Amino acid sequence: MTSRGQKVIQQWYKQKQWKQFPFQKEMEEAYLSGFSGLLNAPTGSGKTFALFLSFLADFINKHPDTYTTQKNNGLLMLWITPLRALTNDIRKAMQEVCDDIGLPWRIMTRTGDTSAADKASLKKKLPEVLLTTPESLHLMLAQKEYDKIFKGLQVMVCDEWHELLGTKRGVQVELGLSRLKALAAVSSGQLAVSNDENFAAESSRLADKTKTMQTANRKLQTEEKLQTANRQLKIWGISATIGNLEQAAEVLLGNDFPPEQIKMVRANVNKKLVIQSVIPDNIENYSWAGHIGVQLLPQVMEIVAKSKTTLIFTNTRSQSEIWYHAIIDNYPEYAGIMAMHHGSLDNEIRNWVEQALHAEALKVVVCTSSLDLGVDFRPVDTVVQVGSPKGVARFMQRAGRSGHSPGAISKAYFVPTHSLELLEGAALKQAIKQGVFESRDPMLLTMDVLIQFMVTLAVSDGFRADELFREVKTTFAFADLRRDEFNQLLDFITNGGKTLAQYDEFLKVEVENGLFKVNSRRVAMRHRLSIGTITSELSIRVKWLSGGSLGTIEEGFISKLKPGNTFWFAGRSLEFIKVKEMTAYVKKSTKTKGLIPSWNGGRMPLSSQLSAVFRDKLDEVANGIETDIEVKALKPLFDLQAKLSHLPQSHEFLIESFKSREGHHLLFYPFEGRLVHEGMASLLAYRISKIKPASFSIAMNDYGFELLTDEDIPIEQALEDADFFSINNLIEDIQHSLNANEMARRKFRDIAHIGGLVFTGYPGQQVKNKHLQASTSLLFEVFNEYEPDNLLVRQAYNEALAFQLEEFRLRAALQRIQTQNIILKAIERPTPFAFPILVDSLGRERLTTETMEERIAKMARRYGADEVAEPAKPRNRKTGIVRKKGF
Repeated sequence: MTSRGQKVIQQWYKQKQWKQFPFQKEMEEAYLSGFSGLLNAPTGSGKTFALFLSFLADFINKHPDTYTTQKNNGLLMLWITPLRALTNDIRKAMQEVCDDIGLPWRIMTRTGDTSAADKASLKKKLPEVLLTTPESLHLMLAQKEYDKIFKGLQVMVCDEWHELLGTKRGVQVELGLSRLKALAAVSSGQLAVSNDENFAAESSRLADKTKTMQTANRKLQTEEKLQTANRQLKIWGISATIGNLEQAAEVLLGNDFPPEQIKMVRANVNKKLVIQSVIPDNIENYSWAGHIGVQLLPQVMEIVAKSKTTLIFTNTRSQSEIWYHAIIDNYPEYAGIMAMHHGSLDNEIRNWVEQALHAEALKVVVCTSSLDLGVDFRPVDTVVQVGSPKGVARFMQRAGRSGHSPGAISKAYFVPTHSLELLEGAALKQAIKQGVFESRDPMLLTMDVLIQFMVTLAVSDGFRADELFREVKTTFAFADLRRDEFNQLLDFITNGGKTLAQYDEFLKVEVENGLFKVNSRRVAMRHRLSIGTITSELSIRVKWLSGGSLGTIEEGFISKLKPGNTFWFAGRSLEFIKVKEMTAYVKKSTKTKGLIPSWNGGRMPLSSQLSAVFRDKLDEVANGIETDIEVKALKPLFDLQAKLSHLPQSHEFLIESFKSREGHHLLFYPFEGRLVHEGMASLLAYRISKIKPASFSIAMNDYGFELLTDEDIPIEQALEDADFFSINNLIEDIQHSLNANEMARRKFRDIAHIGGLVFTGYPGQQVKNKHLQASTSLLFEVFNEYEPDNLLVRQAYNEALAFQLEEFRLRAALQRIQTQNIILKAIERPTPFAFPILVDSLGRERLTTETMEERIAKMARRYGADEVAEPAKPRNRKTGIVRKKGF
């Protein structure tokens, strides 16, 4: 039977002349039946409406005659998104629905961009629906009497959960949810107890035997009521397709949700996606190495001209600046109808770009991951991806920005930045066709996030240790947390632990009658300013000398500028004037050449799923299968590889060796991604050095790695050893081969920030990076020496192993190689596979006054690689200092 709420929603769809999809109806039934769970739907399929309208139907069912007059209901729905940019569009869509069906509700947002006045308004009068971020949720939990905010909360929705899963922000969501679930249970549990007391009073008049039976029934009813109380707060996640959707739901809901109360709703919408690679006109002359791709600018602009609105996605902010500059320089007619969007631009600029996209005022926008997620830009009909996205799910997410409405076709073009990347394009298409998507592995036992959460609760109304331990244990992240570890964290926030007890700065929390509480206003204020798990380099705001902000650039780049220097930022040529109080002042420059800012953040490695499909494609090439247009275009390159060396099949592992004036080169090709190659290169270099002591220089990319030394490398002898590619003693060998202490020290810097061991400064008065590095390094050394069992130090070593070296993938790759035939080829000069790695090795040099293009050309001439395509020079690009890469 159709309920009143369902009829209202059906009527709304009819008024909009929209069709309610089967998955939206399934979502509605699941919600109205009391389930929690995960909604899996592609971008542009109507997933936001699927959940929000189900919630409205439930509310209307509870108030069928008065829902149009139900005002000031308090907070009923909390909607968490990973990006602030998402909240405005979602808020407008939700408010429009409420207005259409006559609900007198307010839909509001609370993010870092929310004004102080709006935040104050939220405290006085809560909206029915609040859109926020994980950080803002924790800031609300840091308020006094926060339980009053959430006392009527009915549902918590985590949008784009796949983006948060596997990050510390995702752990923040888990911990925040554990507190919200506990609040809901306490509120409803008290009601259940009071009903039971009435029941007991009535039963007291019965005979002893009857009383015993009634007592048993009462106990059963109480348990059922308390179980219902725990389920009163519905929890739903919305996720794009990933490889571990069931686990994603388990992580979000926690360990205390019975499987029978969890529902997985899958859209199964046949979203049509058209993917096309942009093939260079002459592949023989296209660069073998690089990561910019502006050589294909004319072809890209042909696509832009034929499209209504195009998003050009790049993988880095620097790359977006370069592409924007190249377009405006070579196609000045696009001035005024093109824009740029990335995370370092001022919020006002980003908002203007988003509004202009909605208004169909822009022809093309060059952007980064800042526009990856579910912002609804219906005018966008084409997406261009510059360079490999390194992951299938990421490419699908970006492709879904085009045709962002139910039933529309998504068009995506793949632009390779160097020749071999075309094969990644073929692998992407194959992976999407096969439905191969990356998993997002959840983070476990992130003690820094838990410490921050504990202090957050202590800043507000305080917490009791036993209660909090039980709550935290319900989360997936801390299911295996031991009580002795929890006690160690309690001791750390109250007494500074074993090592820092003599320093008042670390004695943040006091205990009063079993209640852990922060009484210091200074500690509370500094903690609220530090809530969050996003760590980055210290940024300096860039402002016009005449007023107005452009965005932020990392301190390291600004510190190298001298007054009068020109640089490009936010699509403008700027002259640097001065730095004052963490602000760089600039004015407009008429110069056409200038530096491009760089932001820290390593290159994304090839995902394990895309790596596997890439190897399958390479196997097809080696076996003469040329069905893909990308493979056909790359035939001259593969023919040259086979001529100079060998094309490995799936059962073969290729190693190349050659000698140059630089020394003896060994090149290995696992095709597993740069992080795995970094660990494997150091591991194999260590194992070779046990045969013959040597010093190695290492370079790597996503396809392979190079070992370079000044003496002959005994590779044949090493290959005779059955343990050369073995996983035996892997961890021990890794620790010997790498400076594990230094890797952990780098990880500890972020852990110390999140865990509150260092304070990064007040707004406009940030502590300099070098001072933060010195402080965290000192703490790391002190813990290492005097408290080796410190949980944060242990976490630093674990994160270095798991995330910097991808130890699990490294282990799997070594096991795969052990089953393959080793092909060792002595070559006379670099092959198409080798040359890109050698280009990466240029980063081993410290200083140069040549551009990268000049250095690559010189390398090609030096090695006599006349068939190597030298890269075209992107206009107005200037390079100077080249940072050291690898080891």
